[in-house]
Amino acid sequence: MQRLVCRSKIQHAAITKKELKYAGSIGIDKTLLLAADIYPNEVVQVLNVNNGNRFETYVIEEKAGSKTIALYGPAARMGEVGDPVVILSYGIADEQDVPGLKVKVVNVDSKNNSIKK
Repeated sequence: MQRLVCRSKIQHAAITKKELKYAGSIGIDKTLLLAADIYPNEVVQVLNVNNGNRFETYVIEEKAGSKTIALYGPAARMGEVGDPVVILSYGIADEQDVPGLKVKVVNVDSKNNSIKK
């Protein structure tokens, strides 16, 4: 049997931009994508800490060092600039591998700088 598992997460990033007139997705600073091992076009789940919204969308790579977390298209209705979000990526693992898996966690401060915890 295979199981869907959490692979990585960017924890408490702040939304920096919203653009409703867009094809839809979430823009994430390339530096954070690399740290979390998330690829452009990968489907992620976004959890808004302020309002409880949870939604799935795909990733657009933003410029490295821009600190951008942008909600585009319909996703722009799911949060406000400044809201903290958790961004989760998932993978499929064989059941026997699940107990040994570790989630890659990227902690960020309120300005979307990666921090050590």
